[in-house]
Amino acid sequence: MLGLPKATELNKQLPKNAIYAKFQMNTAEKAKIDADISRITIVNEVSSAKVNIADGEQVKSFFVLMVALKKKDFDDKTIITISKLIPQNMLLVLECGGEAKLATYHTKLMQTDWKCKEDISIELKGLNMDAVWENIIVQIGGITIEQGNTLDEQIAVDEQRMKIQKEIDRLTKAAKNEKQPKKKFELAQKINRLKLEMEKSE
Repeated sequence: MLGLPKATELNKQLPKNAIYAKFQMNTAEKAKIDADISRITIVNEVSSAKVNIADGEQVKSFFVLMVALKKKDFDDKTIITISKLIPQNMLLVLECGGEAKLATYHTKLMQTDWKCKEDISIELKGLNMDAVWENIIVQIGGITIEQGNTLDEQIAVDEQRMKIQKEIDRLTKAAKNEKQPKKKFELAQKINRLKLEMEKSE
């Protein structure tokens, strides 16, 4: 599975009832999870002993969960709930039909694109488990860590850039449709200010 060593393999079903009990879910919340997920299986436990990589300060191991989805357009909140189920680092393999994608929750839900199930793999890169786990987040999130930034700082910077870009797109659309020259000019100035802000963060 994912090209991980055989020693890491597990096959432990995680009953949905365990999720309902842990989060004391009401009927509506249970129905949401039921609508998205057919079953959850813990398929790997990657630890320093099993892969011969030193313990990290924060990370000693992580679990790989196979989540069989009923549909591709699942609710992100369902996956976030599962990520918070076990107080451990978790890599989720979301599977639907013959396709799968990787997901993990680190300050926010990160996901890869859908791919053929057989083509999904993950690389264990790093001198200790902290570095290995950070590299997995980077691989899934498609993050480029700029010099001087930690992973969390880079995620925050990327989020901010996305927000600015969204606002630029919104104002550009508004400026295009604006008939009054004065308002059009004001919008153009706002767009330029945001573009400058974007350049400073790069």
